[in-house]
Amino acid sequence: MKTLKLITAIAFTVLLGFTSCQSEESKEIGTNPNANSSTSPTASNYERAAQNDGSDDDFLDGNSCTELLFPLTATVNGQQITLISKLDFSAVLNIMGQFNNDTDNVSFNFPISVKTSKYTEVKVNNQAEFDALQQECENAEAQGKGAISCIDINFPVTMLTYDISLEQTGSVVVQSKKQLYTFMTDLQSDELFAVNYPINATLSNGTAVTIKSDAEFQNAISECVQFEDEKEDAATTAAEVEAILSGTKFKVETFITAGANTANDYANWSIEFTNDLKIVATNVVNAALGEVEGTYTVSSETEAFVNINFASNTALSALGNDWVISSFSNTLITLQSKTDASVTLAFKKI
Repeated sequence: MKTLKLITAIAFTVLLGFTSCQSEESKEIGTNPNANSSTSPTASNYERAAQNDGSDDDFLDGNSCTELLFPLTATVNGQQITLISKLDFSAVLNIMGQFNNDTDNVSFNFPISVKTSKYTEVKVNNQAEFDALQQECENAEAQGKGAISCIDINFPVTMLTYDISLEQTGSVVVQSKKQLYTFMTDLQSDELFAVNYPINATLSNGTAVTIKSDAEFQNAISECVQFEDEKEDAATTAAEVEAILSGTKFKVETFITAGANTANDYANWSIEFTNDLKIVATNVVNAALGEVEGTYTVSSETEAFVNINFASNTALSALGNDWVISSFSNTLITLQSKTDASVTLAFKKI
């Protein structure tokens, strides 16, 4: 989501004065029985969709309700790094990705500054204040008040305003998330609004949608939240499987290809997944065959994957594939080819 500078209350008042109208050109002039109050579900949906999204830096601060502001200095796994912009995130991720069986540790050189979901800039002076912001975020999410970051509204959007008698009082052209958030949170108890549909939006799964009603906006949110939940579940699976694989030796329990189980071809091999994303296969019967090395990565989208790669013309090259994680336990991991569901592979811990 785009991050925009905080506008002042005076500037927003000017915007209201400039864009408010009650002309005959408005499509919704007059009464509107579908107008929403400030406490309606539609108001909540638009307010949450307009909140400042602080999830891009969650790998650093673990707080989706706050956006880290630059510059800042942090110590990541014992290495101090100064971040000037989001371009420096890659350096942090490289440090975190050196080993996959360690616990990443991030500590900030306080004070640091953050922007909250309400677009307020806050100076954080110490770890206690940092932890308090994290707790506040968790409370908001538990109460269903956290940001809905999976839908990106295409601006401008026109909001039609009404009094409690359902008579239109004007219209407001909203140009950004920040302005939309301000509009929604400034609504008074005697003020109503309606969205001048249709509007366009893009969901986090890449789908572009045209929304023609409050109900369709709710449906779009439900769709993208479900997609985000699937991504989160897949990421959890990937992390758990990576932890099981890392630093552990396995044997090929089954390898089904072309309808046949060829696991016996690998009965004499132990396969170790190292903590730096290498695979070392060792023939436990014939030492003269030495070791065969490969690489692996564990990733996720809406499913979790294990990519295995061995050089061609080696005893293990047939195991190389992009695999979908079908099931797993602490001792057995079952995989299915991403491109051919009939090809399956299972590793059993030795």
